[in-house]
Order: sequence, then structure tokens, then C-alpha cells
Amino acid sequence: MFSFFKGKKRKTSTSHDGRDRGILVFEHTSEVIRAEKVLKRAAWPIRVMGPPPEVRSGCDLVIEFPLIEKLNIVRTLRLEGISPLDAVPVSSPLLQPVDIFQVKDLGKYLMVRAANMKITVDRETSIIVNVSGGGCPDVPYLAARMVGKSLAEAPAPNEIGHTLCGYALHLAYEEMKRRCLP
Repeated sequence: MFSFFKGKKRKTSTSHDGRDRGILVFEHTSEVIRAEKVLKRAAWPIRVMGPPPEVRSGCDLVIEFPLIEKLNIVRTLRLEGISPLDAVPVSSPLLQPVDIFQVKDLGKYLMVRAANMKITVDRETSIIVNVSGGGCPDVPYLAARMVGKSLAEAPAPNEIGHTLCGYALHLAYEEMKRRCLP
């Protein structure tokens, strides 16, 4: 197995069934957010997930990555001053990371939850009808800026929010866009 660049997109010969995947464990959520930005900028095929109970370290997020690329990915992070606590192979069903998204069909509306943040959209118009959850001070501001706008018009939460709640809302917003926009 190997990885290579084709244009700007990094290709990797791993599957997404967990057999050849690993998870990066961090001490703090802020490190996960920084690591995600660095790895996505470097075009690594990663996903932010919830940690399995066996590897929880206080942070409620992990990064799933192609295990074959462990050394290169850890090196990429260390060059940016980011060091994961551990890089664990997903070798059993008990070590499977947990999808942080929950999707609820509410008939005319669709709600996506990421961690404690929820975004609800009118399916017909793509208008955001509700933003809720979390306990961070910027949640009312995020809701005020987003509710009543379409998914295409609303500002990205990571551009206007600066807390863990803003980050979680951004994940929910991106998942909602993936599900609702062409």
C-alpha cells in the first residue's frame, strides 16, 4: 500500500471499514480542531469522530485516519507543534470511533446534531429554522446570525464562532449542507 498526490488531492489505498484505520487521541478538543485543520490542509483523508470508551482521555473527539499513513500523519502534526497522546489502530469493534452526527427526520424539517449542537432546516426551502444546544456564550449570536437564512446564505459557524459549540455547530452545518444542497 502507498499514498501519492494526484493534483492537490491526496489519494490513499485504504478503505473506510475500520480494518486499516486508526484514531488519533488528544488531550484537549482544541488540539483536535488544530490537527483537523492541519491534516485537511495537507489533504489527508481524515474524519473527526467521537472516541470509543476504551480510549477516552478527557477529550470527546478523535481523528480517524488511514493507518498505513500513521508515521507521515504524525510527522505532519509534529511539524506544526501538535502531538497526539496516542495513535491507536482500530483493531476490534470495541475500538470503533463513534459517529458524532445524529440525524432526525421531522417531516418537513431535518435536524442534524453534532455533539451538543443542533441545526434544523426546512427541507423545501433550505432555510435554517433553529440553532440550539451547547452552553457556550456565542450560541445565541450564532443562532441570530444563521436562523432565517438559507444554508447557502448563512455564514459558516467556524467563521463567526470561536468556541467548542461553534466548532460543533460547524460540523452539523457542513453535514446538513452535504445532505440538503446539490
